Amino acid sequence: MSLAPRHARIPAGVRVGAPRAGSRAGAAVGGRAEAAAPADSPYAGLVTRTLAFAIDAAIVNGVAILTAAIVDLVFSIVSIAPELHAVAIAAAGSAYVLWTIAYFVTFWATTGQTPGDRALRIRVRAASGGGLRPRRALLRLGALMLAVLPLCLGLLPILLDDRRRGLHDMIARTVVVDARQADAAQADARG
Repeated sequence: MSLAPRHARIPAGVRVGAPRAGSRAGAAVGGRAEAAAPADSPYAGLVTRTLAFAIDAAIVNGVAILTAAIVDLVFSIVSIAPELHAVAIAAAGSAYVLWTIAYFVTFWATTGQTPGDRALRIRVRAASGGGLRPRRALLRLGALMLAVLPLCLGLLPILLDDRRRGLHDMIARTVVVDARQADAAQADARG
């Protein structure tokens, strides 16, 4: 027997009624189905992805700050012309952008996981199930920058999409999955 009204339309994947033991799935609340992803969903949600990105941002910025401190120490010892100082600042800014691009594209294209992703056990992969090629990883990074520009509105689809994809995932045709479940599925497929 369903606890939701007969006319209520319940999205696929939403459980109504008493959840299983140990499950965090949605239950009927006040005659409405509470939307929640099943506990065994293979896709990573917004909070997990945000925490992974925060770890990656700390790593990228930590390396950049350490590099800047070393360069500043060198420039405090060695005197350079003011014109070269402006060129050095422009070169440092360009190096930071290239470092950030290289960090994300390299990790996504090789293992599918940045260190932040690995810490939270999530992996980026093509929606078709394979790994990312460098061009797709670069497209995903560019689309991520576009998704966060308008007050992070491009990330809202993660809360609404059944595969928890943001605008950048839709553009690059990628998904972010639980690495443990993905590894288990690969092991089952091998034999």
